[in-house]
Amino acid sequence: MRLLNRNLSLRPLVCTVAALGMILAGTASATAAGTDASTPVPITPPDGTVMSYVVNTGQANPGQTRKAEKAVADAGGVVVQSWPEIGVLIAQSDRAAFRDSVKAAGRNVIASVGATRSAEVKDKVTGPQAPWGPGSSGWNQGKNKPVNGDEPTTPVPADSTDALEAQQWDMTMIHADQAAQVTDGSRNVLVGVLDSGIDPTHPDLQANIDTADSVNCTAGGRPDQTAGGWYPTTSDHGTHVAGTIAAARNGVGIVGVAPNVRLASVKVVNDDGFIYPEYAICGFMWAADHGMDVTNNSYYIDPFEFWCDDQPDQAAVREAVARAVNWSSEKGVVSAAAAGNSGLDLTVNTTDEGSPDDAPAPTPRTINQGCKDIPAQVPGVVTVSSLTQTGQLSYFSNRGLGEIDVAAPGSRILSTIPGGKYGLKSGTSMASPHVAGVLALMKSAHPELTPAQLVEKLRADATPTPCSAPQLDNGPACVGTPALNSYYGSGIVNALKAVQ
Repeated sequence: MRLLNRNLSLRPLVCTVAALGMILAGTASATAAGTDASTPVPITPPDGTVMSYVVNTGQANPGQTRKAEKAVADAGGVVVQSWPEIGVLIAQSDRAAFRDSVKAAGRNVIASVGATRSAEVKDKVTGPQAPWGPGSSGWNQGKNKPVNGDEPTTPVPADSTDALEAQQWDMTMIHADQAAQVTDGSRNVLVGVLDSGIDPTHPDLQANIDTADSVNCTAGGRPDQTAGGWYPTTSDHGTHVAGTIAAARNGVGIVGVAPNVRLASVKVVNDDGFIYPEYAICGFMWAADHGMDVTNNSYYIDPFEFWCDDQPDQAAVREAVARAVNWSSEKGVVSAAAAGNSGLDLTVNTTDEGSPDDAPAPTPRTINQGCKDIPAQVPGVVTVSSLTQTGQLSYFSNRGLGEIDVAAPGSRILSTIPGGKYGLKSGTSMASPHVAGVLALMKSAHPELTPAQLVEKLRADATPTPCSAPQLDNGPACVGTPALNSYYGSGIVNALKAVQ
């Protein structure tokens, strides 16, 4: 996907795949109803090109996983990571026929297989089972380019860092300043920041980072706790997101929505700025297995902005991601996600001009209502649109009646950046962490609530904002009622009500 700022400023899986796919209920209805099929984007690597795949088993149990692992090896692949809890394997192979071969080898076990990217793998597994050996000669489209075309962060002069809290209009808009009179959050609450890494030395973040539960997921989709692996490298995005959620109340810099909760850096963005499916799956599974309460997801999964259920590769990836999200929810994790920065109405959009974004050139394509932005449009994930300081929908923000859950500030948001500094960023990436912070406050005040109950309360507590509120200039009109509309969803997120 791309990180979503542009500075423009579920139940245990023990059933069949057919039943598991029901968590995507509704996404296939448009196709079934006879809408045009989405434009195919074939991924046809030649022999010798190492590619990454998700392999989904028909049932989620260790026995099925072991059989699937053998099928991967028999088909000339290498298992990078197995998630038997959800019946998903991440595999790499340099065989052009791998997808067909692995399904044949595991015909009674494997339900679907899908390539996770269109470019050759750079983070190749090594060792005796990997005939391609160490290193990579793969194409490097992303190197040294800004994530998602981001413009540079606008820095804030260092000599003003002792008074920055007064500049946080966003906290006033969501009543975080008033919520602070009730609670700053509990140390028992852990928020996973699935992003590009968090600067562990930043004075506003250092006290709140849980290093034991931080991880790097960009090593092929395998959890890696090597020292420094989860630090930021090429992007300040994750550090900025983290500050909005939980910058400490320490008398300097800024203050986050929930300044007393803990943060885990779950690095899902590689050094080229890509968030491939295997990285996100690893992130959700890590959050589930490490007792996290909330995750923030300010990205869409690469290389497709919209993953279509009538395309086999894309459908397999969507299934694998949905299983991981569902598992994390079952384990008590509630997730917030950015709605996206393409200025689209997600309910009527029929084109995707920029996918796959890891190819030398994208394939402009027709899409249908079975094509979804993930993880934002995975059922159960809180989808967040972006607002300006005047309460207007940010011009870049995606929208859609029934697609947006709540709205939050996202234009020119002041937060932390690496090196002990501060800067302004814009994007739905900046809106989502406000909601993650409110969910963390809510979990602090109401630890008994399940993820579904947290989402229900979040929406019920939001400040209803009618379509008569400031409108997006020269954009599609807001539609719906004050209680639910295409711009604000259920309304502007409200931190004060969340803790009452």
